[in-house]
Amino acid sequence: MPASPIQLSDTWFDAREGERISAALQGRVAGNGPFCRKVEDRLAQLLGGGRVLLTTSCTHAMELALLALGIGAGQEVVCPSFTFVSTANAILRVGARPVFADIEDQTLGLDPADVERRLGPRTAALLPVHYAGIAPDMDRLLALARGHGLKVVEDAAHGLGASYRGRPLGTLGEAGCFSFHETKNVTCGEGGALAVRDPALADRAEVIREKGTNRSAFLRGEVDKYTWVAEGSSYVLSDVLAAMLDAQLDKLEEIQARRARVAGRYLAELSSWAAARGARLSRPPADRQGNDHLFYVLLPDPSTRDRCLARLRAQGVMAAFHYVPLHSSPHGRRLGPAVELPVTDRVAASLLRLPLHPRLTEEDVDRVVGALKQALA
Repeated sequence: MPASPIQLSDTWFDAREGERISAALQGRVAGNGPFCRKVEDRLAQLLGGGRVLLTTSCTHAMELALLALGIGAGQEVVCPSFTFVSTANAILRVGARPVFADIEDQTLGLDPADVERRLGPRTAALLPVHYAGIAPDMDRLLALARGHGLKVVEDAAHGLGASYRGRPLGTLGEAGCFSFHETKNVTCGEGGALAVRDPALADRAEVIREKGTNRSAFLRGEVDKYTWVAEGSSYVLSDVLAAMLDAQLDKLEEIQARRARVAGRYLAELSSWAAARGARLSRPPADRQGNDHLFYVLLPDPSTRDRCLARLRAQGVMAAFHYVPLHSSPHGRRLGPAVELPVTDRVAASLLRLPLHPRLTEEDVDRVVGALKQALA
């Protein structure tokens, strides 16, 4: 009987999630309820302070951040092309235009030198992505932003629990945006969060999140009735999903430890193998603390990657490539003139992701390592 496939990603749920959901069902299940407020406080503590607002997705968190910062029509936001579509969609949804920049070879995040070349009179913000929970050169990106009067919104969808020179990802710019999609280290199925430190920005975001009303202030007893006070939308997370997230945060330390164990095994078993084949393994720079959200292998060329991927899958190892670069996608090409992003194109064509999640056993890791070595024997 063939062995079960080893999935690229998987969730770790137990009785705790069910217990929290049952508790949430005993009260109000709409957004901004007791579990939402509890989780927001827990996340704020984890991030070292400031305000956290739960949202229905990281996509909505980015939209909310850009709206609260006043980014809109006629403006441009520089972001990577090597990212999920949500990064660019959030920019488009507020009426601005994404400008795609290349990535660094080491971190697979925005390259500050290429970002600087793409700044113009309409540039209003930078939107760096912390790919695989590893920050790009944020010192240089933040200096660029300060020098040109730009805002910085961090796409930290991969970033919870990771840091840059001791500072949590998502707290370096004006706003940080997180994902709790089922593929993330902690999950509630679908969900996100916006983290901000400026109280005035947090107040604006809170109103926009609640359909342009001061309902949150009303629920806190700060006003005797709530009303429409600004343009807004509906980005509030259900308390049922927040309850699930509360249980996941209880397990965050164990989840991270399990993921670190798997990543450590990959590094120990594959480092010499990779060096002998001109491949490179996922590894954060010394001044950055990752969170083992992804483990990737950069293979020497696209044909080697594709051959390796097919052979792994034939052995039941559900490895995967990652993003189709946005600048070369059908919609990306409609946004403006073609751009050359050589590092992005090379990385997208040669990157292979290995299974990494908290349910992997030692035997699963053995199978993955053996299958990878056999694939390129």
